[in-house]
Amino acid sequence: MMKYLLLLACSFSLYATILIPASSKQILLVSSEGFNNTKATLKTFERSKNGWHEVFEPVSVNLGRKGLAWGKGVVEFSHQPDEPLKIEGDGKSPAGLFRLGLFFGYDEQNFGFPYLKVGKNTLCIDDSDSLHYNKIIESTEESRFKSFEYMKREDRLYRLGITVKHNEDNLKRQGSCIFIHIQRAENSPTSGCTSMQEAELLKIMKWLKEESRPLLLQLPSSYLKEGFD
Repeated sequence: MMKYLLLLACSFSLYATILIPASSKQILLVSSEGFNNTKATLKTFERSKNGWHEVFEPVSVNLGRKGLAWGKGVVEFSHQPDEPLKIEGDGKSPAGLFRLGLFFGYDEQNFGFPYLKVGKNTLCIDDSDSLHYNKIIESTEESRFKSFEYMKREDRLYRLGITVKHNEDNLKRQGSCIFIHIQRAENSPTSGCTSMQEAELLKIMKWLKEESRPLLLQLPSSYLKEGFD
């Protein structure tokens, strides 16, 4: 059974107690003012023998064009029944606690995480009827899929990125292809990812280490203040 520790969020200048796996030593904490907000603040924390401490200055990030919705993550949080649940194509970023997966980009890179240099045939599949739903694959047979996105785009948005392990069981219509990536502009929301300035993203990617089992905690700030059981 996974061991847990009580992460005292007041050490993060918040007012909540949240369960974090004891094996996780790094946290990306993204908080917005509410479910409908498209802007949020990202803070970075690292655990040492003396407890948790903030690593970098807070960063402004963009969320989905429709804000947040509860996603499929490491744990299921108690929430109000009228709050949105993440579904495919809803334009919302997932709220919850998530593992981080593959790093990716357009060029050769050296990070403390498995890294994929994406090419013209690298696709992320958001076709719920496909066996490859919510997966990054190499394929020259795009016609097999009702819906997908090219990972090597004509713009720079995926020149650097982090895969968020949302909906790890690849449940149909529950949301797919969730990343942390480069922003289009300062106040430009995403289709359901989290985006930021390239320099800030690169700094965070260099800091993150797979052996530290980092997590993304992404929530409305009201939930952080109220806390969880």
